[in-house]
Amino acid sequence: MTFSLYNHAQTPPASFLKKYNSAKTNREKGESVLNYIIYNIDSTRSRGLSLLSYFNKHEDHVGTDYTKLFINFTQLPTGDFSNTLKESFDILERCEKRKDEYGKMWSFAVIANSFLLSKNYDEAIIYFKKELAISKLLNDSLRFINNLNEIGYTYALANMPDSGLVYAQKAVDLSDSYRYNLAYSLSTLGENYIAKKEYEKALPIIRKSYTYVVNDAFITAAILNDFADCFVALNEKDSVLYYTQHAIEISKSMGYKDQLLHSYENLYRFFDKIHKEDSSNKYFRLAMIAKDSLFNIEKIKLVQYLAFTEQLRQQEEAQRQQALQNKLRFYSLLTAFVVILIIAIIYYRNNKQKQKTNALLQQQKEKVESTLQELEATQSQLIQSEKMASLGELTAGIAHEIQNPLNFVNNFSEVNKELIDELQQEVRSGNAEEVISISNDIKENEEKILHHGKRADAIVKGMLQHSRVSTGKKEPIDINALTDEYLRLSYHGMRAKDKNFNVEIKTDFDETIEKINVVPQDIGRVLLNLFNNAFYAVMEKSKNPEGFANPRGLENYKPNVSVQTKKENGNVVIKVADNGTGIPQKVIDKIFQPFFTTKPTGQGTGLGLSLSYDIIKAHGGEIKVESKEGEGSEFIVQLLI
Repeated sequence: MTFSLYNHAQTPPASFLKKYNSAKTNREKGESVLNYIIYNIDSTRSRGLSLLSYFNKHEDHVGTDYTKLFINFTQLPTGDFSNTLKESFDILERCEKRKDEYGKMWSFAVIANSFLLSKNYDEAIIYFKKELAISKLLNDSLRFINNLNEIGYTYALANMPDSGLVYAQKAVDLSDSYRYNLAYSLSTLGENYIAKKEYEKALPIIRKSYTYVVNDAFITAAILNDFADCFVALNEKDSVLYYTQHAIEISKSMGYKDQLLHSYENLYRFFDKIHKEDSSNKYFRLAMIAKDSLFNIEKIKLVQYLAFTEQLRQQEEAQRQQALQNKLRFYSLLTAFVVILIIAIIYYRNNKQKQKTNALLQQQKEKVESTLQELEATQSQLIQSEKMASLGELTAGIAHEIQNPLNFVNNFSEVNKELIDELQQEVRSGNAEEVISISNDIKENEEKILHHGKRADAIVKGMLQHSRVSTGKKEPIDINALTDEYLRLSYHGMRAKDKNFNVEIKTDFDETIEKINVVPQDIGRVLLNLFNNAFYAVMEKSKNPEGFANPRGLENYKPNVSVQTKKENGNVVIKVADNGTGIPQKVIDKIFQPFFTTKPTGQGTGLGLSLSYDIIKAHGGEIKVESKEGEGSEFIVQLLI
């Protein structure tokens, strides 16, 4: 959600500031902000924006994060869940860094509810359960009961009412002393009986929940829709109209888009059930308008991307920790190796008896060989870590590539759903020709779904193939297709890191090149490394073009990377050129050495070009570099046809 601070610069009341500034922990600060914002329903947004203005002015990041979380939490029913989700992931990361458990709990709450509103029930349950664990740890009974309710409600929507009843009943049992929570808990219990189609059990529970509602428009609208759900199933027209109209009035006045959609869906399903097509069509259109407002494609795409990005962040963090442990292990073994060598030398010089000296040397030799084996194993782990680091960069590009076929699958599936509805109508009408025509359309769409599904499958298999340890088995491949694929994935991976990154890419592929025998995973890693280095070089130069000498001037610097393939003297030649930072001549002879890197500390392992060099040599080829500092570089790979 985007916040405007205009006209919200008034200072919060002194009573609040006194309580907030006297707080000794982040949790106490968060609770004071919570009580000030959320438990004043009529002025939640205005109070929140005034706090946001105050905290920004005083550069209070803790207060700013809590204020944004609580505003977002109260505004979720209005449907702005995609922007809320993005901001909440950022706040979660900051709370993790400052070890703020209370902030993490509320971040999980907003994230889970955002996934719930976007109908991503699996992700919602995951984050609700993360919140449940923290609320139990912090002994926050109100949030713990709400978590039980939210999990029970999500299971009901996901059509898993048996699981939902377990959580809802726990919430009811714990809600005796909390009137607000009892209304919510009983409503959730009733919704799970509705999901089980046990309406006679659901109705008395929902009636009881209604008696506990105290000045809460959202719970009221939800319970009214629960009544309507039951009466639609029981064919009680007057009751359906009464409860849905009341729910619509509340939802419109409060901006509750999900509850408004629920009401319209109940009405069009009911009128369709009693064969009143005009009324059914009217509310169907209204439901589609409400659905589009709540679930437009851009929101859903952003939610999917954010979920995928968060998974990648967690995976990359685990990889960084593993890489650090590998480095520590490597240096420990290296130190042990040096110590053993020193001991061996001392024993060699000081032992005068030949037999004893030989025995000691033999013993030390065996120890050294054992240590070397451990070093080689550690080196293999470092090499695999480098490959997994390249996989981390590759997956960002794959996320972009896989989105296109997934969009096609989703779109054609939606069309087929509508066509099937039409088909059923034509079948009932006995219109055979139209039935055949529609079935042909469905068949064509299914073929398109299959095509794009196979495309997505190929992208995922390519990622898995890249992550595997190479078998060393060569096979014939189209080098142009392989080069083009890794070029696009590398570019999208760089764009995922920096949305402002732009570069002109030029390709010149020789179409006369036949398939050549190579190990695809290994050559793919070489290409990915060369492309990543080229994009990194032009990106660094574009950040500070004045910092690099260029006789032609850099005031109009435009980053560009060019890739060329061609046949030459019985070889396939691949050239990757950029106009980036270039490589200093004094270090150009070292760039293929293991652990040597021109990147700043922490941004490179020094294994990428070394591995590339070894891979190309193993293929009987050659890799060279030509570079001028400040003007750019060109890497040239030669492979035997």
